[in-house]
Amino acid sequence: MKRSELKEVLKPLIKECIKEVIFEEGTLSGIITEVAQGLANVSVSTRAPKPIVEKKVIKSNRPSAAVLAARESLEETKRSLQNSAGLKGIFEGTTPMRSGGGKQGAKQGALRDMDPHDSGVDISGIMKIAGGVWQQLK
Repeated sequence: MKRSELKEVLKPLIKECIKEVIFEEGTLSGIITEVAQGLANVSVSTRAPKPIVEKKVIKSNRPSAAVLAARESLEETKRSLQNSAGLKGIFEGTTPMRSGGGKQGAKQGALRDMDPHDSGVDISGIMKIAGGVWQQLK
C-alpha cells in the first residue's frame, strides 16, 4: 500500500476520532477554559495598574429637583385628566375586592382566597426559638 493510499484511508478515520474525543468527552470545554485562564493571566500581568479613584457619593433623603419636578408634572397630568373626564375622586373610600372579580382572576394564584388586608403570620420569633442553630448554618 502506498503512502498516499494509506493517508487517504487513515485521515478520515483519525479526523472522526479526534472530533469524537473533543466534542463528546468534553475535552473542548477544558481546552477553552485553560486558554481563557492563560489569557487572563497574561493580560493581567502586561497591563499597567490603574490608579484607584474613589468617588464620593453624597446620599440625601430628599429627592432631587428633577424628581420633584417629574412628580409635580405627573400629579398635574392626573388632575387634568380627572377633571376633564369628570372622574375626580371616583375611587376614594373604596377597598380592594376580596377576589379578582372575574372568573379567570378568581381561579389563579396561591393567595386567591385570602383577604388582601390580612397581615399574615408573624415569623419574627423563629430565630429566637431555634437559638444558635441558624447561626451555625450560615
